[in-house]
Amino acid sequence: MASGAAVFDGKQVARATLFGLASFALYLCLFLFELEILELSVRGSWHFLIPVAIAFVFSFTHGTFTGYFWDALGVRAKG
Repeated sequence: MASGAAVFDGKQVARATLFGLASFALYLCLFLFELEILELSVRGSWHFLIPVAIAFVFSFTHGTFTGYFWDALGVRAKG
């Protein structure tokens, strides 16, 4: 095999697809339940933590998708 040739790993593609679909589902839910989520943030007490938790879930899911996506394409950081 030639050096630098792209090799598609089935596991990487499957993981990228899984987390991509999860990320899409989260964004869809965010748009569908936008008003309810905004209402939680102004309710007071400890309810402000719910949108913060949602942001962490988004960050983890989308970041994991992005990592697997670039890995599946064979793109690596120099170093």
